[in-house]
Amino acid sequence: MNKRGFASDNNSGIDSLIFQAIERVNDGHVPGYGGDRYTQEAIACFRTLFGEKADVYFVFNGTGANVLAINTLTHSFHSVICPATAHIAVDECGAPEKIAGCKLIAVETTDGKLTPELVKSRLHGFGFEHHSQPKILSISQVSEMGTLYSIDEIKALSDLAHKHSMYLHMDGARIANAAVALNVPFAAFTVDAGVDVLSFGGTKNGMLMGEAVVFFDKRLSENAPYFRKQSAQLYSKMRFVAAQFLAYLSHDYWKDNALHANRMAAMLAQKVSALGITLTQKVEANAVFAVLDDKIRDRLLEKYFFYPWNEEKHEVRWMTSFDTQEEDILDFCHELEKLLNE
Repeated sequence: MNKRGFASDNNSGIDSLIFQAIERVNDGHVPGYGGDRYTQEAIACFRTLFGEKADVYFVFNGTGANVLAINTLTHSFHSVICPATAHIAVDECGAPEKIAGCKLIAVETTDGKLTPELVKSRLHGFGFEHHSQPKILSISQVSEMGTLYSIDEIKALSDLAHKHSMYLHMDGARIANAAVALNVPFAAFTVDAGVDVLSFGGTKNGMLMGEAVVFFDKRLSENAPYFRKQSAQLYSKMRFVAAQFLAYLSHDYWKDNALHANRMAAMLAQKVSALGITLTQKVEANAVFAVLDDKIRDRLLEKYFFYPWNEEKHEVRWMTSFDTQEEDILDFCHELEKLLNE
């Protein structure tokens, strides 16, 4: 059996109930490319969560979701303002810029979160043909630093965006972890808070594959079907993505899995803090950021896979998942304690 580590919730396995959901629809022939009843039922689940105006597009992965959202709402002369740590800026190999053609403006933050104060200085050049035109504010919920936006913080950003005829995009790769941490429905911190388009993730929380792009106004998504096809994100056997979302959303698998992952992160944070390890960010979801001596880090990496985050600050990132077990944390902390005491 492969050892469970703390590198990424992408490294986790697949919830057995998701496998069962896929198997249940693996019977006979149905129309491809989303013309099947399972896809329509899954879309109906999203509309139950977000309202009847929600327009939903299933894609393969998170990068595809972000690219489709940005591409649909921009022209090549537009710009997207995001935190410097944002997935679209750091981990997508320039895909939003290549495919959408727009410019990313990365803003340095201390906690991975945009604020109106940080954004305002970038809001200039409107109507001036020599400058790229700001069109989207993009935030991640949960942020890449494991921190959460409150509902009021999201509303403040959406108000600022809309004041300047811009859109607010949310990268919700870990949206389930955010929902259980905030203890509110998905809609409360998305459509009700002024978000225009959402990348809704499931892969990091027990699904096999597949994400969803949710536009909260169908007038914004007129060209989404064509951009999805052009960006190679239209899955022919769509029922196998839809079946996962049907099970994931209608049976609250998302909630149970995310609650568990968040609890494991809280436990890990408590255990390493007790060993004298300094945390660098609030532990609000399923990520723990900490300062670790390089020699101890390298020794620990021999047995457990995780990512050094900021070499200059000796910062590391530990992620927990829906399948992280208490024994994984206890064994990890036991090994860390041994190294600290050598």
